[in-house]
Amino acid sequence: MPRNSLKLAVALSLLATPLLSACGGSSAASDEQVVTVYSADGLKGENGDGWYDRIFKDFEKQTGIKVEYVEGGSGEMVQRAAREKPNPQADVLVTLPPFIQQADGKGLLQKYAPKGSDQVGDAGRSADGTWTSVVNNYFGFIYNKKELRQPPRTWEDLLDGTYKNRLQYSTPGVAGDGTAVLIKAMHDFGGEKPAMDYLGRLQSNNVGPSASTGKLAPKVDKGELLVANGDVQMNHAQSKTMPNLGIWFPAREGGRPTTFALPYAAGLVTDAPHTENGRKLLDFMLSQGAQRQVSAIGGGFSARQDIKATGADTDANAIALAKIMQGVEVFEPDWDDIDENLTSYVEAWKAATGS
Repeated sequence: MPRNSLKLAVALSLLATPLLSACGGSSAASDEQVVTVYSADGLKGENGDGWYDRIFKDFEKQTGIKVEYVEGGSGEMVQRAAREKPNPQADVLVTLPPFIQQADGKGLLQKYAPKGSDQVGDAGRSADGTWTSVVNNYFGFIYNKKELRQPPRTWEDLLDGTYKNRLQYSTPGVAGDGTAVLIKAMHDFGGEKPAMDYLGRLQSNNVGPSASTGKLAPKVDKGELLVANGDVQMNHAQSKTMPNLGIWFPAREGGRPTTFALPYAAGLVTDAPHTENGRKLLDFMLSQGAQRQVSAIGGGFSARQDIKATGADTDANAIALAKIMQGVEVFEPDWDDIDENLTSYVEAWKAATGS
């Protein structure tokens, strides 16, 4: 082979080497001491004092694995993971129902049962082993305690002119808590049509869409809004630094206040770039140490049935949370129906509200 041809062949082989190693399963990327989490908002504190802040710091200290965190609405995180499916960037996905079921249906989650998941109730984990609840939670609404001496009691109360341009809820189909508005309304009003009829009437008081539920609480605390949607864990945690937040649950006129479980559910992303690190983080999230901090630090409810908010595990948050839930009827949505028909429900909401 001529000398120039030999030089060219060597140069081309050197250029090709990084490409080949990058495509292989034993690439340097898979050995990185990092794990990337895509999560719905609510578990990270406004001032670095949330459950995520504590357990991520403890996890990094214990394992040397750095947590890269990306936050957004539940639907937004699933959509991002779906767009990246040919080249996944996340290792762990944490989102609310029905979006965790949606992620599973799109093939975004691989089977993995974290250590401790046997202590999670059947309703808090998927039958096929692709996701497990890490923090239990309930859907709710918030109000400004400074301007309203008592919270509204019913859905019908929210139609009053008092709330015109001072009421807002996050966008169904984008935010998990926004989708929860539809789910609760359809339950309380007895079906899709009466629920959409009501939400259509409520629209005259509604400020407009919001991709993130977490951004509504500061507006309620400041009095820009009187009422917004949320969830018990996130809003209870926010109330530490937002003293004007109160949590309430709408009832139908003449009925009882209702809610339903809305857990933060976590799964290992299919073909995750750092699969082993993702497994380690999921194990850590469900460890007894991390779960005992769910109420004390995060203001939520432990996903493990063997962690009780009594005895040695009792803390002020656990007592306050139990008080918030007193007298509230908890129903269980048909998640299979919601997963199958979510798109049509969101389209019906858009039509009813002109959104």
